[in-house]
Amino acid sequence: MENKKRLLTGLKPTGDLTLGNYIGAIMQMVKRQEEFDSYLFVADLHAITIHQPPEELRRRIKEFIALYIACGIDPKKNTIYLQSDNEFIPSISWLLECSTYYGEASRMIQFKEKSKQNANFTLGLLTYPVLMAADILYVDSDYVPVGIDQKQHVELARDIAERFNKMYGETFKLPEPLITESGVKIKDLKDPSKKMSKSEENPNGVICLLDTKEQITKKIMSATTDSEMQVKYDPENKPGISNLINICISLTNDTIQQVEEKFVGKNYGEFKKYVAELVCDRIGKIQERYEELINSKELEDILNEGAAKTKQLAKDKYEAMRQKMGLVR
Repeated sequence: MENKKRLLTGLKPTGDLTLGNYIGAIMQMVKRQEEFDSYLFVADLHAITIHQPPEELRRRIKEFIALYIACGIDPKKNTIYLQSDNEFIPSISWLLECSTYYGEASRMIQFKEKSKQNANFTLGLLTYPVLMAADILYVDSDYVPVGIDQKQHVELARDIAERFNKMYGETFKLPEPLITESGVKIKDLKDPSKKMSKSEENPNGVICLLDTKEQITKKIMSATTDSEMQVKYDPENKPGISNLINICISLTNDTIQQVEEKFVGKNYGEFKKYVAELVCDRIGKIQERYEELINSKELEDILNEGAAKTKQLAKDKYEAMRQKMGLVR
């Protein structure tokens, strides 16, 4: 691990994890864990910037961790932890807030958008990018994988770290955003012009990782296609069929051409049945591992180990910051 660059990934426990999340993001994370010293945490403190029903939040926190591990995230190759298990992270965040300007925080795109939607926003909505900076900086992350829309958060963490280093001496490593070329983008089954999203209102267009075999089959068999009856990859003119082909190639070693050849002269019903079987098989294996984990001692041990390791890192960083800032007797 010593020679590997350190990578930090945070997951907000809201919504349900979908087949789109699995193919577009989790499969890429599984590949990256071979290359990096990887830290993976559930950002439950970030989730509460908007009110979350406690029972639901509690359920989702465990569900997310168990599902990510069931999808192939290896606890031996990742330090896995809950953000709220580490009381030093909010302490670091406060010290960083005192080195952050209001203008910087209020210019963050997500704050601007969400504060417009609700005039009674919480202070947490304004300051959570600094909490995100604390998450990134205390572990001395080299890279933070983000979509292009989240790049601004890593840039803010760099700016805060640079300012703190100048004021108080070298304390933080400056992280780099790792702009993730996500895997194949899986679209909504009912409206293939939109991505498959865990927050989508029409549940029939979205396959969740905890859906039953019957639900998955029904959703795929009723997916929007076209009237041509030709299994051909053409995202512009045949978005529904192209989306199903993308699901196929993501879950097998087949190429687009091989999938097209396999279904020459066959109807859409046969093709959809094939896709449904592929998805049910993969999700079935994920669910099997998930059931082993969800209420197990194994999951508790993984989280306890992650908490102990990261708490020590955060404590050391917090103490170093306090000393440099003069917060000592």
